[in-house]
Amino acid sequence: QVQLVESGGGLVQAGGSLRLSCAASGSIFRINNMGWYRQAPGNQRELVAGITWAGKTNYADSVKGRFAISRDNAKNTVYLQMISLKPEDTAVYYCNLEGRASGDLWSKSYWGQGTQVTVSS
Repeated sequence: QVQLVESGGGLVQAGGSLRLSCAASGSIFRINNMGWYRQAPGNQRELVAGITWAGKTNYADSVKGRFAISRDNAKNTVYLQMISLKPEDTAVYYCNLEGRASGDLWSKSYWGQGTQVTVSS
């Protein structure tokens, strides 16, 4: 199985910065993509940023220019650097991995437990 452990969430004032980390561990055979999603109360979970293992990135329009996703392939870790945070960025942020565990025939989607990001005005 694959486990994802997130860290770096917290409370920050508007205009501040946070850096989220997500480390993947377990019986990983291949990682295709990793990404960050978020879910605010009453809203659906939405993609914030994604990165392929080749390094191609994509972002939600609402975070372009403020958030940057990166990865360390050697550590199976993905990061989300967030600057100029706004109150509307407040949500639980979830790490996602699409890949194949050892012994599995197909790729699956794995989720972390989520980390709270709260931006005060």
